[in-house]
Amino acid sequence: MKLTADAKGVFPIAPTPFFEDGAVDHASIDRMMDFYQSCGATGLTVLGQLGEAPKLDFAESLDIASQVIGKADGMPIVVGVSAPGFASMRSLTRAVMDLGAAGVMIAPPNTLRTDDQIVTYYHQAVEAIGDDVPFVLQDYPLTFSVQMAPSVIRRIVTDLPSCVMLKHEDWPGLEKISALRRFEAEGAMRHISILCGNNGLFLDYEMAREADGANTGYCFPDMLCDFVKWVGEGKREAAHDLFDAHLPLLRYEQQPGVGLAVRKYVMMRRGILSSAAQRRPGGALTPAAKAEVDHLLSRLAKHDPRAKNLA
Repeated sequence: MKLTADAKGVFPIAPTPFFEDGAVDHASIDRMMDFYQSCGATGLTVLGQLGEAPKLDFAESLDIASQVIGKADGMPIVVGVSAPGFASMRSLTRAVMDLGAAGVMIAPPNTLRTDDQIVTYYHQAVEAIGDDVPFVLQDYPLTFSVQMAPSVIRRIVTDLPSCVMLKHEDWPGLEKISALRRFEAEGAMRHISILCGNNGLFLDYEMAREADGANTGYCFPDMLCDFVKWVGEGKREAAHDLFDAHLPLLRYEQQPGVGLAVRKYVMMRRGILSSAAQRRPGGALTPAAKAEVDHLLSRLAKHDPRAKNLA
């Protein structure tokens, strides 16, 4: 089933499991898929920025996407296809859509500076992959250095019907969500799904600004699923209590350069990944950093039993 503008819930960004020698760990992919399906995820994104996609060759990317889609059991799978050129973006997009992907995610190259350049880029991307392919617009200026004002996002959504979701990762970005929902309420922009990234760091109030859920990583994606579910059920204060308990670890994992190492380390401790390895170039946690994460886990365990016996 293809991705639509009505998508809600939590679409975790899946890490790519590797062995210490850099080989893809396919057994961990299967365990990871079982975990995501059991914890309440409504969809999944693979080959994202923190899925180490730039470190994979085309055959590996397609192989990983194929395995994930094959294990999806009806869960919509979004595949990151961002690339320096449109030829490789087109090839990977058509291949994963043929395999049964729900859609693709496209991030802007960091060379874009003006509003017109940004809009033109997405026109060209859709021309390359086909206007029958639903796509997620990734807005992550802290990493890509591309500033998309709400008016620019509105132009893209209005011009390109295949844009069905915004991955919102601006920071600060709460007012941007409100501006986009205001456009919709005024009839100035059609409705799209807004799922939020940034490790879920601001999800507590992004949901209050009418975001539809989360599209991010974090080593406890099951907490994000619980939070979104509880907010939908009107259990606002209970959701905030749970979120607050995880906030120190969320903050620690959000650190540029070390975040993926933290995520993989904890997911390894949880038995989801067999190794915390990243493919080179990539770092690992120092003993001091591991001790800090273990301390955060021990504190989290006082409030969330999922963290018990991990530190």
